[in-house]
Amino acid sequence: MNPKKPRDKRELCYPFIFETQFQCDYEIATDELCCQVGAVLAQLAPKADTEAMLADLGALQRLIYNLNGSVRGKLGIFEADLDWLKGRYDHYNEASRGRVTGFVLPQGPQPIPTLHLCRCGSKKVVRLLVRLEESGVRFDPILYRFANLLANFFFVLTVYLKQAWDVPEVPYVSINY
Repeated sequence: MNPKKPRDKRELCYPFIFETQFQCDYEIATDELCCQVGAVLAQLAPKADTEAMLADLGALQRLIYNLNGSVRGKLGIFEADLDWLKGRYDHYNEASRGRVTGFVLPQGPQPIPTLHLCRCGSKKVVRLLVRLEESGVRFDPILYRFANLLANFFFVLTVYLKQAWDVPEVPYVSINY
């Protein structure tokens, strides 16, 4: 029996799991990112100051899964999605404008650390897109734009929440640059 082609489908977690190309890694990374957003949703109490954010994160989960399938399948991210996310970014950024002027440590009460993990996960998705393109896989460049914007959006959410909850930012001054 070939362990990579089990007869029992319960022994196969994902149809493409044994691929050696980066597509499967990309799909797993976007799946993980969507799961992290789900963790944020579970950690964020529904209150008046979080209702819009909960709705935004719920919409983002669907868009992240659209991002997931946009390399192997049909394109599922469109200019309207970018415009929406830019609008939400601008909303939270404007509400917390001037609060962060340099590097800060990724800390605070939940779900802030999980949002930072979402930010890092978005960067991993961008890097996997780079590897995919380098390996010859073609996809619409809007995926780069959306994944980069996602990383920035998650950072802005951390700043917004810390301001709303009166949690101080902890500056980080690099000794490297």
